[in-house]
Amino acid sequence: FQESDFYSRPMRRIVRQEISAGVSQAQQEEKVLALNFICTHNSRRSQIAQIWTTVAAAWHGNEFITAYSGGTEVTALHPNVITALSNLGFKVEDDGGNPGRHLVYFSDDYPPVKCWSKRYDDANNPEEDFLAIMVCDDADANCPVIPTARKRIALRYIDPKFSDGTSKEMVTYKRTTREIGSEVFSLF
Repeated sequence: FQESDFYSRPMRRIVRQEISAGVSQAQQEEKVLALNFICTHNSRRSQIAQIWTTVAAAWHGNEFITAYSGGTEVTALHPNVITALSNLGFKVEDDGGNPGRHLVYFSDDYPPVKCWSKRYDDANNPEEDFLAIMVCDDADANCPVIPTARKRIALRYIDPKFSDGTSKEMVTYKRTTREIGSEVFSLF
């Protein structure tokens, strides 16, 4: 995968090791570790990270990891994310009767990931003792303190929205989705 340009490779490796240590500790202690991926609009990167973390935890048989996402603002799961996920083999459906909510299926053996745009402190997200993982520079800068988080970690990705409306948008969204997925799998 191609790493985002927000960090040097050594710095990004240190950040990943910090998250990996939390994942390993949760598994060893058989304690649930909640990861809340936070981005400004909770429409692209944070949702992708939540989905891939759920997939990686299932793949590795790690029932001690739960993934969430939120933003500093509420918008909607971006249609290009839905298309990119579908192109990569995920099944994405509307959550019947819940406008703006989607179900993302990755296996017949696991329940779908429920995705919708919400604030990081939404009642559906963990209230305390979670890792707050900031996946965008704007949320990292504008959400400096999350008092109930065990730890706040910046693992930022380039926003694929720069390609919206261009001939490269699907290539960019698939690349971003794969980059996040690859990096999340490396945490396990």
